[in-house]
Order: sequence, then structure tokens, then C-alpha cells
Amino acid sequence: MNAPEQIPARRLDQLTFNHSFAALPPSFYTRLQPTPLPDPYLVCASEKAAALIGLDPAEFATKHFADVFCGNRTLENALPLAAVYSGHQFGVWAGQLGDGRAILLGEVDSPNTRPSGTLELQLKGAGLTPYSRMGDGRAVLRSSIREYLCSEAMAGLGIPTSRALCVIGSDAPVYRERPETAAVATRIAPTFIRFGSFEHWFYNQRPDELRTLADYVIDRFYPELRDAAQPYQALLREATKRTAHLIAQWQAVGFMHGVMNTDNMSILGITLDYGPYGFMEAFDVNRICNHSDANGRYSYGMQPRIAHWNCYALGQAMLPLIGEVDDVRAALDGYEQEYQTKFDILLHAKLGLRADQENDDQLIQAMFGLMQANHVDFTLFFRRLGNLRVDDKTGDEPLRDLFIDRAAFDAWAEQYRSRLRQENSIDQVRRTAMNAVNPQYVLRNYLAQIAIEKAQKKDFSEVDRLRKVLDAPYDEQPQSQQYAELPPDWASQIEVSCSS
Repeated sequence: MNAPEQIPARRLDQLTFNHSFAALPPSFYTRLQPTPLPDPYLVCASEKAAALIGLDPAEFATKHFADVFCGNRTLENALPLAAVYSGHQFGVWAGQLGDGRAILLGEVDSPNTRPSGTLELQLKGAGLTPYSRMGDGRAVLRSSIREYLCSEAMAGLGIPTSRALCVIGSDAPVYRERPETAAVATRIAPTFIRFGSFEHWFYNQRPDELRTLADYVIDRFYPELRDAAQPYQALLREATKRTAHLIAQWQAVGFMHGVMNTDNMSILGITLDYGPYGFMEAFDVNRICNHSDANGRYSYGMQPRIAHWNCYALGQAMLPLIGEVDDVRAALDGYEQEYQTKFDILLHAKLGLRADQENDDQLIQAMFGLMQANHVDFTLFFRRLGNLRVDDKTGDEPLRDLFIDRAAFDAWAEQYRSRLRQENSIDQVRRTAMNAVNPQYVLRNYLAQIAIEKAQKKDFSEVDRLRKVLDAPYDEQPQSQQYAELPPDWASQIEVSCSS
């Protein structure tokens, strides 16, 4: 494998924008300028995200940087626009949606992004667009910091995701449940095209635009599919496969998205639109992280099923291109196998098991049942499990103490040890492998809340400190051990919703 190409560090004015999305017909978007934001200031910025586009981090400290990424100043060759799309929200057709508070600046060259070679820059919270509906087009500091932190945390975990370059704040008031202050987050992704982008043209009975969109996605992001016998079926199959793998990765780290509407599902199988997300703490397969989700449609345990449902919604939208219902079903039928195979691989790695054996499902189901009954912290369980030794129980206590029913844990641990002996597992080798896939640090909601509350007082140091910890979630960071501890009692009172 070739080493990633190093992009020379560039000033802002040296960024060169491409505009392939803007080359689509005008019905796909509206060109417009962001709404100015008074007295902007830098809240936070990610050096690793900047490196993706070769932007010199020294630019972070300039007024020019804050002006550009709050929308007050447009770089000379940018071409801002808001895209139209539709979607199903909580399982109900919602009709036209679109970028109600997001404005795409354009695409910047990024040689390591295959195959397109570019990354899109998008301002979230940059003002009203024709698709804002009843919204004000703004984002608040709280939600912008949450998106920034989680985008970078997911990247640190190795999970496909949009990235967050920066958050720019302002004291301008924005009203949600209460008065808050405005902010603009800059998001980076190869594309922000969603399942709902296809649904928009299908439900509006615009087959020419539907085909144009599919051709654009294939040519730009899936060129290898162009030579397939049925390129549109191949696109649906690949999007379904990537979605299945993404959800398996979510489940393996206990991540809950919270709003898996079809307009929040990426055609590239990356995580988009961080709102009322959460990472599993006390394990509950029915855990709901979104206070707005009264029926639990997007609970942890439902995520694999809902992602499959969303793929069917995409398949419905692509039916005019594919032609036959059976061909659509054939592309979608691989989801369950792809998901289960990927999840099994991830779980075996998390358990330090090198091979798949006949009774492993029973061991794994017993593990999850025990975690459920004892409300065991998800992240700490897997991380501490790596310290269990095959023939020595004296080091079990930190793991054992996570369980109320310690006798039940002891019984399961003996089954696990027996399984490890079957493959002659070596403690140190296994521990190293397990620590490489079981994070020490995840973005717990209470950690984000602490950082947000400090930021609301103009102290942005905790946002920066927390992001740096999350940049290396698998590493031992003795100086940051407090970020890996059980959440305090007050953390259970935190509620996040679709407005978060």
C-alpha cells in the first residue's frame, strides 16, 4: 500500500475549489450566499481535519479564517449553494426537505480521498435557505460543539464519517427551547448526497433527474460500477453493503445515531448529521438516545433493522432505473448477511477470538444477556475484558466489579476462558489485539456537556482537550484517565433531542 500523499500546507486563499455538484442542473440546488454573522470568533478547529485538505493550521488564529467559516466572507473561487432532497422521517414520508441551514462552498482537492480526489466543505448554521421551512437557518453553539466532537471522535475510532474542520461562534442570539448563541460548524465529506436525494426525484416523478443523480454518483464515487451489467443495481447493492458495514461498526462501539431518517443516510455509507447521538453506557439493547423518539424507532437494538428499511426506501426510489422489482430485491437481499458477517468479525476481535467456532453465538448471546441484566458499562466492559487472564483470576476484580451478579459473571468468565484455551490464546498477545479494537475513550454525553458548559462561558479549552483525547481512543493516556471512568450520577439526567 502506498503511503498517503502529503498535501503541502496552504493558506486559505490558496484553496482551489471544484464544483462538480454545481454542474448538475439548477433543479438540484439553489445558489446563495451565507447570511453574515456578527463578531465571529474561533471556538475550536481540528488539525487532523485541516490536513485532509492541506490547510495550514496557522490559519486558525486569523480573523480571515473566522470570517470565511462563519460565512461572512466567501473565498474567491467558492460557489455557495444549498441542495434539495426529501426523505422519510421516523418512518413517515416528509416530502421536500433540503439543506435548511447548510450551505455547500464547493470541493477542495484531497488526493487521498478515493476515487473523487476531492472533499466538500459545507457550512452548517450559515443562515436561511429556500429549504429552511419553519427553521431560522442557524445552529447553536451547543449542537455545533456536539457535531464537531463526535465527527472527530468517530474518525478516531476508525468509523466512516463526515469530518468537522471547525466551529465559529458568535454572541448573536438564537432561540430553541431557550435563548442560546449562534455558531457555524464546517463539515467535510466526499459528498453529502443522501438516500433522500434519490427519493426526492422518485416521489416527484422526475426520472431524468433521478438518472442524472445516479450517473453523477457512479461516475464520481463508484466508477468501477460503470462497467457492471446493471450499473444502477450495482450502485444500490454497494450502498446497501456499505450501510450494513457502517451499522455493524456503530453497534460494535455502542454508538447510537438517534435520527436515522432517510435524509440522514449517506449514499457512501458514512455517518452524517450528528444530532441527538449517544454512546452506550449502562448496557440496554432498547436504549433510546433521542428524547424526541417517543416510540424507540431508533433505539440501539433497532438500528440494524432501520438501516435495512432505509435501504429498501432507497431501492424503491431507484426502481425506475433498475427496472425490475426482483432486481431491486436482489441488491437489497445481501444486507442481513453483510451486516451479520461484519458484526461477527468485529465481535470476535473485541473478544480476542482468532477464529469462529460453532458455539460462539451462544457465548456472545450469554454475554449480552449478562450485560443487559447487570446494566454493565459497554465501553469499560470490553476494555477491561482485555486484561482477563486465561489461567489467573486474581486480576478479574476491575471487570468483575462492573456486575451486580458477580456469580453470574464468574460463570460466564469460565466459559470464556474455556473458549480461549481452545485456541491456545496468549494473554499478552490477546490483550494487545483487543486494546486495538476496544476503545478506552468514547464521547460520553456528560463529557460533551462539561465541554459545552465551559464553552458557553467562553472557555474553549475543554473542547480542545477532549477532542485530543478522542483523537487516539485506543491508546493508554494515563494523564487523561478521568475521561475513561464511569459517568457520574447526574449524567443520567442529560437529555438530547432533534434540536440538539
